[in-house]
Amino acid sequence: MSKKYEELARQIVEGVGGKANVSDVYHCQTRLRFKLIDESKADQKGLENLNGVTKVLINAGVFQVVIGTHVAEVFEEIEKLVDIKSNKSEQKSEKKGIITTIIDFVAGTFQPIIPALSGAGMVKAVLALLVVFNVITTDSQTYYLLNLFADGVFFFLPMLLAVTEAQKLKCNPILAAGVAAMMMHPNWAALVTAGEPVYFFGVIPFTLATYTSSVIPIILIVFVQAYVEKFLNRWIPKSVNLVFVPMCTFLIMGTLAFSVLGPIGSVVGGYLATFFEFLSTNASWAPAVLIGGFLPVMVMFGLHNGIAPLGVMQMSNLGYDSIFGPGCVCSNMAQATAGLVVALRTRDKNTRQTATSGSITAYMGITEPILYGVNLPKKYPLISAMIGGGLGGLYAGLTQTHRFATGSSGLPAVLLYIGDNSMTCFINIIIAITISIITTAIITFVLSLRFEKKVNEPIVDHEVIQLNQEIVKAPVAGNVLNLSEADDEVFASKDLGDGAVIVPNKGLVVAPFDGTVATLFPTKHAIGLISPNGAEVLIHIGINTVELNGKYFESFVKQGEQVKAGQKLLTFEPDKIKEAGYSTQVMVVVTNSASYQGINVIHEGNIKEGEQLLNLNA
Repeated sequence: MSKKYEELARQIVEGVGGKANVSDVYHCQTRLRFKLIDESKADQKGLENLNGVTKVLINAGVFQVVIGTHVAEVFEEIEKLVDIKSNKSEQKSEKKGIITTIIDFVAGTFQPIIPALSGAGMVKAVLALLVVFNVITTDSQTYYLLNLFADGVFFFLPMLLAVTEAQKLKCNPILAAGVAAMMMHPNWAALVTAGEPVYFFGVIPFTLATYTSSVIPIILIVFVQAYVEKFLNRWIPKSVNLVFVPMCTFLIMGTLAFSVLGPIGSVVGGYLATFFEFLSTNASWAPAVLIGGFLPVMVMFGLHNGIAPLGVMQMSNLGYDSIFGPGCVCSNMAQATAGLVVALRTRDKNTRQTATSGSITAYMGITEPILYGVNLPKKYPLISAMIGGGLGGLYAGLTQTHRFATGSSGLPAVLLYIGDNSMTCFINIIIAITISIITTAIITFVLSLRFEKKVNEPIVDHEVIQLNQEIVKAPVAGNVLNLSEADDEVFASKDLGDGAVIVPNKGLVVAPFDGTVATLFPTKHAIGLISPNGAEVLIHIGINTVELNGKYFESFVKQGEQVKAGQKLLTFEPDKIKEAGYSTQVMVVVTNSASYQGINVIHEGNIKEGEQLLNLNA
């Protein structure tokens, strides 16, 4: 196996506070999810600066490091570096809000079974295609067997949920699966079919209900079983624990499952089915519009983990999902399209590369890379995608479009909308996606004319612009050093871009070219400028001088102001900054260095402000 992620894994573990700070770690399709003993030890900004990390988030008590579709390979290297078992005992108890707790529970129960549901869903999609194109008939053995391949997961869904919920609640998953097996036993099905009253020991009535393909009953049962197991383990002697705890668990939970908990779950499930039918009939547009428009926001806050299982529940009750699937696929296609337009419009090579790869991934149903790498930072593509996704979802809702199997929400997911021996939902989801893509593309393009122009197009045109190179002049006077000699590791490693260091001999900062003030930090220790050719230059005065909160600094320009080469930007007091214990090195960094073939320091030794410092080769 390739070892190319070993170094990244090591840096990530260090960034979260070291292996001793990790109580648990797992991953989803794009993220490493850490549960940390002490979150204050984690370096969120440092992690986000790593090459290979797209974003760092903290949701529902989980420290999430967004990697991308190769997260599983990174996770394999992470596992080698952490010792989960020895750290769990050190984990601090953390109080969570009720909403966070519920979402965490639902996500932990349903997320592990998503691959099985997706696989079964795609088998159903293939089966539907074979029937539609008359490759097989519905009365053939091949149809019967393929249907069996797909339905196995849904038929035994209670057993899968029992295992994952038990793992979440830290009770015995095998015993939980055993209780679920009782409820799906053929003999119980025969009793239900017979329809005659059933009494346990002639006294306790067992309600005749079918539990195959159900969701709510087993969730309720395993929830109670977790407490029953803990009670039994506490009171039964260790010497006979292995035998009597499973026996008592089966007797207690079997009785409760058929007499109380299962029937309650069936009633709740029945109400849910009624609610789903009401939505489908009277407000079919609402879920698709809300999911289509606001899914990116839900993803950012982790709320989608609590909503997506509603689609699974609806499918287990009604045989289709109109709550989550249609809106989700419209939202994903909108996000992918917004990212693609950015890739076509931006002049920044780094952004273009991120947007291109992220949009391709999003078209396949995984949106985190494009969301956190492009759409959210730039904001206007996110707004465009939310509008486009909502409009596509509106069409899908009004036409009562639904999917007949659970799976991914990328372009291949359109096959999940073939069912009931009809192509109606398939055609409608294609139209809904087309609406999302076209409207998102138009809105993103129109907004890009304004927002991309600010960054990438010339702001002034008073002189002939050299396209092959650009000169950055010295913003301060002093002694020029290589950037690798910076006192700060982040600058020295060139993670923020290439450039140079100047040890100043006076406290004056001037503009290194004609351009615009893009950013001016409130503490006045750093200023970002953009040249007419699109060079993005950060002038950072001192190391950790942000801690001075603006003391010893004064600014003479405002953010958004256009400046001329040599114009006074800032002043600072080097001697007092030194007395306060801070380095006075001035870093001059081209933050969009990836847009240039080379950045060369063209002056050594002492330099005066306004003399040529850097040559940027386009």
